[in-house]
Amino acid sequence: MVYQNIFGAVIASLLGFAFLYRLRGKKKARALVKTDQNGNCLKSSENGICEAKISTSTDIIIVGAGVVGSALAYTLGKEGRRVHVIERDLAEPDRIVGELLQPGGYLKLIELGLEDCVSEIDAQRVFGYALYKDGKSTKLPYPLENFHPDVAGRSFHHGRFIQRMRQKASSLPNVRLEQGTVTSLLEEKGTIKGVQYKSKGGDLDLTAHAPLTIVCDGCYSNLRRSLCDPKVDIPSCFVGLVLENCQLPYANHGHVILADPSPILFYPISSAEIRCLVDVPGQKVPCISGGEMAHYLKTKVAPQVPPEMYAAFMAATDKGNVKSMPNRSMPAAPHPKPGALLMGDAVNMRHPLTGGGMTVALSDIVVLRNLLRPLHNLNDAPALCKYLESFYTLRKPVASTINTLAGALYKVFCASPDPARKEMTQACFDYLSLGGVFSNGPLALLSGLNPRPLSLVLHFCAVAVYAVGRLLIPFPSPRRMWVGARLILGASWIIFPIINSEGVRQMFFPVTVLSYYRAPPVN
Repeated sequence: MVYQNIFGAVIASLLGFAFLYRLRGKKKARALVKTDQNGNCLKSSENGICEAKISTSTDIIIVGAGVVGSALAYTLGKEGRRVHVIERDLAEPDRIVGELLQPGGYLKLIELGLEDCVSEIDAQRVFGYALYKDGKSTKLPYPLENFHPDVAGRSFHHGRFIQRMRQKASSLPNVRLEQGTVTSLLEEKGTIKGVQYKSKGGDLDLTAHAPLTIVCDGCYSNLRRSLCDPKVDIPSCFVGLVLENCQLPYANHGHVILADPSPILFYPISSAEIRCLVDVPGQKVPCISGGEMAHYLKTKVAPQVPPEMYAAFMAATDKGNVKSMPNRSMPAAPHPKPGALLMGDAVNMRHPLTGGGMTVALSDIVVLRNLLRPLHNLNDAPALCKYLESFYTLRKPVASTINTLAGALYKVFCASPDPARKEMTQACFDYLSLGGVFSNGPLALLSGLNPRPLSLVLHFCAVAVYAVGRLLIPFPSPRRMWVGARLILGASWIIFPIINSEGVRQMFFPVTVLSYYRAPPVN
């Protein structure tokens, strides 16, 4: 009996010791985990991994805080979503594109409640374009007669606009902006559960979890390969300069010079600065540091600049603050995956000649907001993924119209030794110069005020027919008939491959696509 009592005491002591040791280990582990003021995990020195719980921290993770990311964060935050934005660099960006917002994009900005983001940044109102060719010019105003007087295009410093939208998003208590580099998506059994990232100045691998991760990390996205089939084309590069002490011939208008070998753009970005973008065909530009670029600008480009801007252009070239960037185009080819969505330039790009990128981006945000609005619970990833397939269908008519117009206009506006292409370029200039419906229709497409695919095709075909008619009237010689036939064939080769890459059915007949009718999942 005594031995049994001794044996029981030993067993009880061992069990008690094991319990105390385990309890002490848990307390120590908890002490190693650092949290912020909201109780969210910042890092763990035990394994270098921080995990945030879906149910208590975040509804949506947004990768990137550019135009799409910051505007989307504010929009979803205003809808009551808990949003965590992870941006590689929260300093003010310095880019030479993304500086012109078309009137259609400004209307979307108003719809999202972000119109004050173009105030207090010295943004300039833009009322249309001036088109130059061979010393002649024509003024092409936006068709704004039926809109509020405040509706117009806006041009500005890209970085100032981005910072204003980031400030607007971070002003919401349920939106958190964090500087960090997302290295990968966290995938479990085919579903994206969140992201792995490194915070600014930190070496630890952190993780963030949410029911939905929206990737909008721009044209250089390193995450899109698992979410789409990227087919990036780089037809040209932009070389950017800033002209000072210069007045545009047509105030508050963008200026497009149909130069050789490709267009030159001018538009105001502040009350004292004019942005000049010189398009250089191909993927390589003359060396900037070695002086080849300055020589190219002075000898090849400057003689084609309107006289009113020549002195300022030469001064900007001599100043040497020249930047370049490749112009990318990429049709949207997403691979829907539960728990993730791809947006912005990460999924779809077009040539920036027409300045339609931000209009597409803001329109996409409106579409996504309306799709998510009836959903209170995002945790059913497969059902949510199937439902959000409709996003890529609903965005198509607007996005594809602007994408196709940008690609087609760039090819028409580039110089060519082919007589048929030359005639097409001249006919386009003369067609727009006719005014009335001949300019209002194309400008409504360009500005995003009426982005209808059928209207785009009709006007493009009208330009081709107008060009052929000029060749055949009054005397249709065999040579003119041959050039006319080649012109029609060339016009077809310009527009139809672009439409095909965008998707004929999704672009013109979206109601025939099953995902168009997807109903919200039942929570």
